[in-house]
Amino acid sequence: MKISELTACRSKEGFIMQKTICELFAGVGGFRLGFERLEAGWETTWFSQWEPGAGTQWAHDCYVQHFGDSFDLNNEFHTGEDISTMDKQAIPNHTLLVGGFPCQDYSVAHTLSSSHGIEGKKGVLWWQIRDTIIAKKPPFCIFENVDRLLKSPAKQRGRDFGVILACLAKEGYSVEWRVVNAAQYGAAQRRRRTFIFAYRNDTIYGQKMADISADMIIKDGGFMAKAFPIQNMGRITETVIGGDIVDVSDNFAFAFETAGYMCKGRIYTAKVTEQEEEPITLGKILQTTVDDKFYITNEKMPKWTYLKGAKKIPRKTADGHEYTFSEGPIAFPDPWDRPGRTMLTSESTINRSTHVVSDPGTGRLRLLTPVEAERLQGFDDEWTNTGMPDRMRYFCMGNALVVPMITRMGRVLDTIIAEEK
Repeated sequence: MKISELTACRSKEGFIMQKTICELFAGVGGFRLGFERLEAGWETTWFSQWEPGAGTQWAHDCYVQHFGDSFDLNNEFHTGEDISTMDKQAIPNHTLLVGGFPCQDYSVAHTLSSSHGIEGKKGVLWWQIRDTIIAKKPPFCIFENVDRLLKSPAKQRGRDFGVILACLAKEGYSVEWRVVNAAQYGAAQRRRRTFIFAYRNDTIYGQKMADISADMIIKDGGFMAKAFPIQNMGRITETVIGGDIVDVSDNFAFAFETAGYMCKGRIYTAKVTEQEEEPITLGKILQTTVDDKFYITNEKMPKWTYLKGAKKIPRKTADGHEYTFSEGPIAFPDPWDRPGRTMLTSESTINRSTHVVSDPGTGRLRLLTPVEAERLQGFDDEWTNTGMPDRMRYFCMGNALVVPMITRMGRVLDTIIAEEK
């Protein structure tokens, strides 16, 4: 068996935990790139990337061009297939499980065959993460999701995140989380995402943290506080979550704040004010020479002006209720002296969320180039220039992570791994 298939190996001092990663929903490799930039010996043993309904798996192919493919414990390649069809026991062992997954409906019900089993909705990717955790028991996990995860769904605030916490608690994990605005920590984009760090309670780190107060963990002693220091912390609120996942799905609701900690079902959460580091401004990532195709034509300018402007639109619901939809103006063009806004998968299409900048060379209004989109996320220039069309390059970047945030967390995890024996 390869050393990369073990979570620990023997040395003269005893067992040393290996720096091995399994990357689910890998996209074009943001997690992997973030850890490899540490140059600290992290090795990805397996990854999975599959885009449902796509004829060509552009993101998977991009990942493979940069890093190569990965075979499973059966010496087979399944990285570009639906993860739900994968035998989770065949995934190589790993110390760290990572993945960015979407905010979906996490509600569950008892299976028809057994009142003790649970069944989530088909296609909800969290259950693939949960199944991988059950099969491989990784000591550590880092996950990324949108910031609204903590408040969804609207009719039962906090239920979805509660289901995730209950699943992790049931498998013997404690959890920290933080909503992070990447621009506050030196990035080029005002992208708010929820990062989740889970660790097995039987690790040295888990035993150590069990003796530290929740207040200290959230404020300055925990994983997230070290990766993303804060200025101050509000009042902590607490609750307890049960072990019956179906009951949590049916009845749990809680006001999760932007930071928090869960250990053995007891939840602590507080609103925190992030530390402010000097961000990269939009002007610093712009290219000086771009192709004419990125410029906005005079014919399309009225459409852009309308989309970016304030508007009040009369609307009617399905049951006949009439109301007015209102939205304020958005900067047009986007200012050079601020970080970019959150980039979506629709970047470059004619819509309100697409960035429009004044070109530094000509002063004309234009879209961001694919390279500038990569810079917003902290990737290397031309990272997605692997044969995919421009539209897919933007799409992949809109789905991606802000890579420097992963490197920050990896740096803290390095210190934790060093103490595991």
